[in-house]
Amino acid sequence: METISVIHDEDVEYSLIKEVPHAFAKANMCMPLRRDNGLLVAAVADEKGVLALRELARHFGLAPSPVNSPAGVVIDAINRFYGQVGSAEDVMDNIAGEDLSSVATEFEKPKDILELTEEAPIIRLLNAILQQAVKERASDIHIEPYEKELDVRMRVDGILHRVLAPPKIIQDALISRIKIMANLDIAEKRLPQDGRIRLLIGGRDIDIRVSVIPTTFGERAVLRLLDRKQGLIGLWEVGLDRTDGERLEELLRRTNGIILVTGPTGSGKTTTLYAALNRVHTEEKNIITVEDPVEYQLKGIGQIHVNPKIGLTFASGLRSILRQDPDVIMVGEIRDVETAEIAIQASLTGHLVLSTLHTNDAPSAIVRLIDMGVEPFLVASSLMAVLAQRLVRTICPHCRESYAASETERSYFANTRLAPKAGAFSLYRGRGCEKCQGKGYLGRTGIFETLIVTDPVRQMISDRIDSQSVKSAAVAQGMKTLRADGFEKALKGITTVEEVLRVTQNDLVEG
Repeated sequence: METISVIHDEDVEYSLIKEVPHAFAKANMCMPLRRDNGLLVAAVADEKGVLALRELARHFGLAPSPVNSPAGVVIDAINRFYGQVGSAEDVMDNIAGEDLSSVATEFEKPKDILELTEEAPIIRLLNAILQQAVKERASDIHIEPYEKELDVRMRVDGILHRVLAPPKIIQDALISRIKIMANLDIAEKRLPQDGRIRLLIGGRDIDIRVSVIPTTFGERAVLRLLDRKQGLIGLWEVGLDRTDGERLEELLRRTNGIILVTGPTGSGKTTTLYAALNRVHTEEKNIITVEDPVEYQLKGIGQIHVNPKIGLTFASGLRSILRQDPDVIMVGEIRDVETAEIAIQASLTGHLVLSTLHTNDAPSAIVRLIDMGVEPFLVASSLMAVLAQRLVRTICPHCRESYAASETERSYFANTRLAPKAGAFSLYRGRGCEKCQGKGYLGRTGIFETLIVTDPVRQMISDRIDSQSVKSAAVAQGMKTLRADGFEKALKGITTVEEVLRVTQNDLVEG
C-alpha cells in the first residue's frame, strides 16, 4: 500500500468530498481523495478506514485504492478540506423545499458542527454560515432584518460584504437558533441581549460573542468570531516598525508608569495589549487584568471579567486588583475619571499599567484624560507613552504587482522624508486572485503613531497645551503620524496608498 505523509490541494477532488458525508469520513478516518481510472483513492489511517473505503467504493461502483497515512495527517486533511467545500448559499438551495420554520435542539458538545449537516434546516443553514465565516476569515457576521428581506453580511479584513439573502420567513427561527446556542432568552424580543458561543468548526476552537437587539423589522444579531488558537500574536507581529518596537520594549521593562493604546473599536487595541502582556509575562511577575470581555485566556495571568449588573466595574475590579500584590495591571478600557485616577495612582505606587482609550490619535488621549477630570500634573507624572493605531488591509502576496505611482499618489509624499529621491517611483497593489477572492488584499496589519512622553511633552501637559501643539512638538522630535507610518508601509509593498487614506485622518505626514 502506498504511503503519504502530506495531503496537498492538488491531491483532492472537491466534487468527491461533496458526495461523502463529513461524519462518515471522520468516524472512519477515511479521507476521500479522487476518482482515478475506475479506482476510488482515499487516505486511510488503519484497517477501519480500509473497510470504510471498500464500502464507499461499492457505493460509487469503483474499486478501492487505499493510501496509508498517519492518523494526524488524515484528521487534519478532513478538517481542512471539508471546511473548504460548500457555502451558506449552497445550503439555502438544498433546503428551499423544507420546513424553514423548524428549530432543532442544542448541539451535543463538543461535537464538531461539520458533523451536523444532516440535521434540521435552520441548524444546517446556521452551520453553513459559521463555516463560511471561518473559511473566509471573517471577524463578524451580521444578520439584518428589513421590511421584506433578510440580509446576512460578513466583515472580512474590516470590510463588510453581503453573502446571503435568505427568505424573510426564516428570520425568527434563525435568530431563535442563535439565542439557544448563546443561552439567551428566546421569548424576550423587546430588550437587547448579549451572550457567548464556543464551538468547534473544522477542528478549530472558535469563541463567538453574540449581540441581539430589537429593531423595527425584527431582531438583529451580530456575531463576533475569535479563533482562540490564532488570535494571540507576538509584539513584533502587530505591525510596529523597528524603532517604535524597541521603544515599547524598553518601556515594558520598567516597573511603573502607564502605557495607553488608543483608536476606534475594531482597530486592534486589545491584540496589541495582549502582545505586550505576553512580552512581559514571566514566572517572577504577578500580572492581573480586568476586561470586558476576556477575549484570550493567558496561562499564568489572572483575568477578571467585569459585570456591572453586580457592581463589578473597571473601577471596583481595579481596586480589588491592587490588594492582590500585582506587578503589572491591564485595564481593558479607561471609561471614567474614577478608573483613570485609580490607574494613575497604581502607576505612581510602583505598578506598570496598560490600558486603552477611544481617541483618534495619540496626543488626543492626553486631552481626553484631562477632560475626564484628571489633574494635568498627575497625567504628566504617570504617562509614559501613547500608541494610536489602525488596521489596514495588506496586499495579497500571491498576486502583488508593482506599478508607477500616479501624479496624485506622488503628491501625498511630496515634501516629506518618505518620498524617494527620484521624481517617479513605484507602489504596489494586488491584481486579485483565487487566494484573495479577487479583492487584492489578504489579511491586515497595524499602522501606529507612538507618542513618547518626554520632558518637553510633560511640561506641555502640565501647562494644558492643546493636542495639536503637542502633536507638532512630538513630530518635531521624531514621532511618525498614523498616515506617515501607513505611507511607509505602502512604499514597502505591505499595503496600498488607497487603504492608508481610507483608515486615517488628514494627519501630518512629516516625521
